[in-house]
Amino acid sequence: MRVAALAGGTGAAKLLRGLAASLDSSALSVVVNTGDDAEVWGLHVSPDLDSVMYALAGVLDAGRGWGRADEAFRCLSAMAVYGAPTWFGLGDRDLATHLVRTRALHEGRTLSAVTADLAHALGVASRILPMSDEAVRTTIRTPDGRLGFQEYFVRDKCQVEVVGVDYDGAERARPAPGVLEAIRDADLVVVCPSNPVTSVGPILAVPGVAEALGATRASVVGVSPIVGGAAVSGPAGALLRARGLPVSPLGVARAYAPWLRALLIAPEDAACAPELAALGVRAVVTDVMMPDREREAALGRAVLAAR
Repeated sequence: MRVAALAGGTGAAKLLRGLAASLDSSALSVVVNTGDDAEVWGLHVSPDLDSVMYALAGVLDAGRGWGRADEAFRCLSAMAVYGAPTWFGLGDRDLATHLVRTRALHEGRTLSAVTADLAHALGVASRILPMSDEAVRTTIRTPDGRLGFQEYFVRDKCQVEVVGVDYDGAERARPAPGVLEAIRDADLVVVCPSNPVTSVGPILAVPGVAEALGATRASVVGVSPIVGGAAVSGPAGALLRARGLPVSPLGVARAYAPWLRALLIAPEDAACAPELAALGVRAVVTDVMMPDREREAALGRAVLAAR
C-alpha cells in the first residue's frame, strides 16, 4: 500500500514512526511543511523537515521531540559569549544538517534535492518532500505587528495574542517535485496530527495541493490534534480560534473540508461524531495519544485500517 502523509513536526514525527512500523518504508511519502523555515546565524533551518527526517532515521531526541539525540550545545554557549541571539537552540550535531543544507542551497541546489540527499545519508528509505522549493513563510499577525513563526513559537512561547495568520509567498509557490504525484498515486493520504493552521495550512496554501487532495482516488484520513477541547501540544487551539474555528475535531474537519473523509478522534470527543458526519467526515473513535513507541505503532495501525 502506498501512503502519502501531510506533516508538520512533533506530532507528525510520532505518527510517521508508527506508520513506518507497519509499512514498507519505501511505500511512504511525506509532504512536509516548510512555512516554519527560518534563518538562524545565517543558516537555513527547516525544523519540520528535520524532525520528520530524524524521526524516520531513528535519531530524533525523544525527550524534546525535536533535534538530534545525544546532543550537546557548546556552540550555542559560545555564540552567547559573542552576543548572538540564542533563543533558537541549535545543537552541535544538528548544526551539521543546517551547514550542509545552507551550502547546497547557496550552490543553487533545490530544497527538495538537498532534503533527499540528507535523508539518504541518514538511511531514510521513505521519500521526504518539502511542500515547495520556493520560500513560503508563515507569519503571525498580532495587535503589535507581524512575527515570523519561530519568533512567535520559540522566542515568545506563543504568549502573544494572534489576530491572523498569513502564508507569505504561497501564491507564487509551486509544489516541489513529487508532491502532487505522491497524493495522486497514493492508496491512502494521511493528515498527521499537526497544527491545522500553521503546520498543515501552509501545505494547503501552495497552489495545486488542495486541488490534488480533492481529486485523488485515495482515502484521505486525518488524526485530530485536539482532544477534549484543547491541543495535545502547541498553540493549535489559539490558532484555530484566530481562524474562527472551534477548538474541537469539528474545527479540524472544517479546516480540511471538503476533501477529508475520515478523522480519528479521542474517546473524549466521541459526541462530535454526528456533527462530523454532517460534514461528510466519518469519525473513528480511538486512542490518539502517543506517549511511547507501542502506542505510536497502535495509532499507525488504526490509521491504516481507517481507510
